[in-house]
Amino acid sequence: MKVIEHLEKARNPLISFELIPPKRGGDIKGLLSVLDDITKYNPPFIDITSHAAEVIYEETATGIQKKIKRKRPGTLGICALIQNKYNIDAVPHVLTKGFTREETEDFLIELNYLQIQNVLAIRGDDSGYEKPIPEGKSKNRFASELVSQIMNMNRGKYLEDSLLDARPTDFCVGVSGYPEKHFEAPNLKTDVKFVKEKVEAGADYVVTQMFYDNAYYFKFVELCKEVGIKAPIIPGLKILTSRAHLTSVPKNFYINIPDVLADEVLAAKPEHVLDIGVEWAAKQVEELLNNNVPSVHFYIMQNSKPIIKLMERLKL
Repeated sequence: MKVIEHLEKARNPLISFELIPPKRGGDIKGLLSVLDDITKYNPPFIDITSHAAEVIYEETATGIQKKIKRKRPGTLGICALIQNKYNIDAVPHVLTKGFTREETEDFLIELNYLQIQNVLAIRGDDSGYEKPIPEGKSKNRFASELVSQIMNMNRGKYLEDSLLDARPTDFCVGVSGYPEKHFEAPNLKTDVKFVKEKVEAGADYVVTQMFYDNAYYFKFVELCKEVGIKAPIIPGLKILTSRAHLTSVPKNFYINIPDVLADEVLAAKPEHVLDIGVEWAAKQVEELLNNNVPSVHFYIMQNSKPIIKLMERLKL
């Protein structure tokens, strides 16, 4: 079923999750264990991230060397596994950065063959590496252009005009939103306009970047309504599990940690931080559900322990 259909038909609060594939050459057993844990909570859908090649810097005997690290594989296979083994709808992420439009079309065709109907269309993080575009190929610059490409395929329009008998796809498309604004946007109102462009291009729903203060989400939703965005906006959350998150989360995701939460974590013993994070997330979820959000989406990477403690706390 499509994500938008899950939202429309839901009679009880929906809780969905997002996972990251194992590293190149890694073992999938850990991910399967996480899937076994989270599928007990009957998520309507599970997102799987995608990754382009990236630049890394390694300290060697001769100094720091710049290397191109190949993309993390697994998105397609894991999505097929989720749908066929667990009978849960998978939502693979589709990126503009690091992929040509031709590669994107190939990936979408593969998804269509597997009867995967949902995708999250995003620009992707700046990896420090700009993949060369071969002659005769092209790329999407923005997520709105990626959404347009997917919508063209839904209308049976592929990149090759000669494919006159090509069958239309039927993808449900999600896009990202940033309650504290994207770090490249000059202000929140401008960022909301970019969200509107993605919805007008054909996106069915929005899922937000993580946040630790629900006020950001409520303000973001209000601004979206003011500019005419009617698509459901799903709040995205991540449970804070360590003191290191106080610096790594703001650094990597450009979001704020509330003073009260930061002070409590800094004053606690390391073994108590997870409980603090779970309690904070529980209060966020309770407030969001009391305000009739369409669903709550959790970024859990490959660690199911925090979400298990949270679900026990919420009794969902």
